[in-house]
Amino acid sequence: MSGEAPLILLVEDEPQMRRFLRVALEGSGYRYGEAATGQEGLAMAVQLRPEAILLDLGLPDMDGLELVRRLREWSQTPVIVISARGQETDKVAALDAGADDYLTKPFGTRELLARIRVALRHAGPEAAEEPVFELDRWRVDLAKRQVLVEGQEVHLTPLEYSLFTTLIRHAGRVVTHRQLLKEVWGGAAGAQPLYLRVYMTQLRHKLEEEPSRPKYLQTEPGVGYRLRVED
Repeated sequence: MSGEAPLILLVEDEPQMRRFLRVALEGSGYRYGEAATGQEGLAMAVQLRPEAILLDLGLPDMDGLELVRRLREWSQTPVIVISARGQETDKVAALDAGADDYLTKPFGTRELLARIRVALRHAGPEAAEEPVFELDRWRVDLAKRQVLVEGQEVHLTPLEYSLFTTLIRHAGRVVTHRQLLKEVWGGAAGAQPLYLRVYMTQLRHKLEEEPSRPKYLQTEPGVGYRLRVED
């Protein structure tokens, strides 16, 4: 990638907008990729490893907010939302979901290019991340949401998966009860450390060789949990 122009991925279902942005981006020296649906956008993000993503919210197969959340499970690539939804609540929801910036249609080319330059500066050279996490018997494809133990797929419930991938994102570090409750349950009223104990027990039974003596999904008494990654 060294010396190559940044690659911008556009996820947009309107052909006219794709043509307009292709001309603008390639004319400004960027490499370019495009997708017309959310699922295609996820696949292209894995395949192309773009330096930044332009994302429309009104996609035919999923809401753009869901796509942002899916991306944030494994990638910190800058996401700039480009949408006709101009209400403050829409902007706040997109930023809370993990987007880096929000541009309301219609917009000028110069402003878009300026937003891209800012996003690329803030991202630095390590924005693209490997969407596969491997540890001992485990292989987790974060883009596909697939968990394998010794080559066999293991089914995790949505909350189990969210808890597991949160620990993966912070691998090697202690994650407090409060942080886990916020990231997994979104600060839902009534969420409490008891939930963490229940779901951590379920995860250990599905993933650890000896659930009663976990090697990797470790408890930090009175503080939280840690995914142990060192030998």
